[in-house]
Amino acid sequence: MLRRALGFLVLVSLLLIPAIGFAATAASPVKAKPVVKPAVTPKVLAASTAPAKATAAGAGQLTQFRWASHIDAITGASSLRLVFDASGPVSVDSSVIATPTPRLVVTVKGATPGQLKNSVAFDGKIADNVNISADGQNTRITIETPLMVEDGDYKVFTLRQDPANNKPFRVVVDINKPVPPMVFNYTPGLQNKTIVIDPGHGGTDPGAVGPGKTTEKAVNLAISLKVKALLEKAGAKVVLTRTGDSDVYGPNASAVNELKARATVGNARKADLFLSVHANSFGNPTVGGTATYYYQKTPYDAMLARAIQANMAPAGGLQDRGVSAANFYVIKQTIMPAVLVETAFISNPDEEKLLNDPVFQQKIAQGIVQGMENFFAQAARKGGER
Repeated sequence: MLRRALGFLVLVSLLLIPAIGFAATAASPVKAKPVVKPAVTPKVLAASTAPAKATAAGAGQLTQFRWASHIDAITGASSLRLVFDASGPVSVDSSVIATPTPRLVVTVKGATPGQLKNSVAFDGKIADNVNISADGQNTRITIETPLMVEDGDYKVFTLRQDPANNKPFRVVVDINKPVPPMVFNYTPGLQNKTIVIDPGHGGTDPGAVGPGKTTEKAVNLAISLKVKALLEKAGAKVVLTRTGDSDVYGPNASAVNELKARATVGNARKADLFLSVHANSFGNPTVGGTATYYYQKTPYDAMLARAIQANMAPAGGLQDRGVSAANFYVIKQTIMPAVLVETAFISNPDEEKLLNDPVFQQKIAQGIVQGMENFFAQAARKGGER
């Protein structure tokens, strides 16, 4: 406990005192010399020591930027603290954005960036980059993260000026490293992999309905069953969230309960992958194509999405609408890499016909399965990561 307390005091004293005598450009990282096992690994930067200049009436400036990482000596949990000194009082807002890549955005109200560097690169463990830009008389700080940061994983707050201790106004951002709840140690091939397939909608929820009255729930299940057959032939263990025209949670359940029940099927089995199969719909009947969506909660979600889309789109022969990040419940709340595929547009009369065609369904299924096999080969080269 003494070691932990000393580590915390080092971190606080390092970050909350004003920077003195830093170079005008980013300094090389400075690491504290460990006594036994370091609880704090400081990496300090002051972007500028130039005096603050008022750029607009009533606007202050951010004058220094520094950070330090912290590893809890007992739990091993990692965190990152960013500190921005300000020439006057400020207020802050923050939000997390999932697309196109995970980001934590902090708006500092009442201060411009001053002489701070526009962008600072990090090691990718908790943050990839911190980008700083002016937003009128405010500052927008965009923290790019490798994984999504949830509400409980970060704190943003301000500290008052403390002249007696030579401390300026400060904005503090604390980010805890999200820890995936599974250990990933992938091997090549589909043999013995556990894969959960979720045919979207079903039962009391028909999903989208095409101009020819085709229901999305029906074609989703047909394609899912073909994917299941191909995976089992390759030696995988496959679980469907539904095997017929039924709800998963129960008839007329709320959307949240129904989606949670589907995610639970994958989480309870600690599956290697989760695939949700859907058909798209749009008001313009000429719009068509194939797309794949992911939520980057593990190091592998985007990799899985790219691998499946790269094989599924050519197999179906429709417009390749690419890979996108999205906030869909079933790919966000599953603990393993997960994707949601939109195989075609059921609102497009031509693509509606294809969705009813067993030959097209088989081609889509083959593309999905080939994408999964390619993913496992690529993930095995990357190695396991917690």
